[in-house]
Amino acid sequence: MERVVLVTGASGGVGLALCRRLLEEDGRIHLCIACRSAQKSIATRDLILAAHPAAQVSTVEVDLGNLASVLRVARELRCRKVLHMLTTAEGIMTQTDRLNGDGLQEVFATNLFGHFILVRQLESLLCGNENPSRLIWTSSSNARESAFSLSDYQHARGKESYSSSKYATDLTSVVLNRKFNKQGLYSSVVCPGLVMSNMTYSILPVFLWKLLMPIMWLIRFFAKTYTLTPYNGAEAHVWLFKQKPEYLDALVKYHSCTSGLGKNYVEPRKIVVDEETAEKFYQKLLELEKQVLEKYSDLLD
Repeated sequence: MERVVLVTGASGGVGLALCRRLLEEDGRIHLCIACRSAQKSIATRDLILAAHPAAQVSTVEVDLGNLASVLRVARELRCRKVLHMLTTAEGIMTQTDRLNGDGLQEVFATNLFGHFILVRQLESLLCGNENPSRLIWTSSSNARESAFSLSDYQHARGKESYSSSKYATDLTSVVLNRKFNKQGLYSSVVCPGLVMSNMTYSILPVFLWKLLMPIMWLIRFFAKTYTLTPYNGAEAHVWLFKQKPEYLDALVKYHSCTSGLGKNYVEPRKIVVDEETAEKFYQKLLELEKQVLEKYSDLLD
């Protein structure tokens, strides 16, 4: 059976590097790239095909911070009836937050809730297949329990929305495994390490990065999580792609690491989450899903 891989955030950074590395590992997969605009999707597909001209590459246009967009692409993917693996690549790195058009906190919606809705809409494709399906969520070492609150899970009142959304991602993955492993769906979380991408470079002026980069390469001799390049940052994603998901530990986060001499490897680290909190949070996600989907009934089958 054809292996289909959907990569969100595929137009740059870890997402684009992941697409290239997956095709290097298995040129027979059907790669489906998801980007926010048709223009980016086409440009990304052309980049990938330039290096892998025989690859099967299709595109979908989706803004994971916009529920109408998520529901439309979910319906499109269900019509294709071909999806065996979902991997999230990049979200919003900034801690600055605001309400989006759906009345949700933007960082929460983009980093977690949009993906959650997509997974829920694709359950019929992801569950009950001959071969296991898997979700690979890009989390972060910055996912901190102290930044997350059940009473404010969208982080409307805090100043650490990115950290909160990534901890929420860890919680969600743990619960999904408990609920769906028996149906053949497995979820994992990865941390790409410190990756220099377009989003990273936008944080500081260019001249400062030119001064800092030699120092950062030097730090990598002592800090293995300074993966620095998107190619290195995708190491854990690619490693998981090659594993049998049913043998993985649901309470482990897989970290991309790079040695000072440039050797890539994966380091598993236990996720510190309270499973009762994870279950309560999952129920809140279901309640929120019910609320927000009422106005999009025309996009539901």
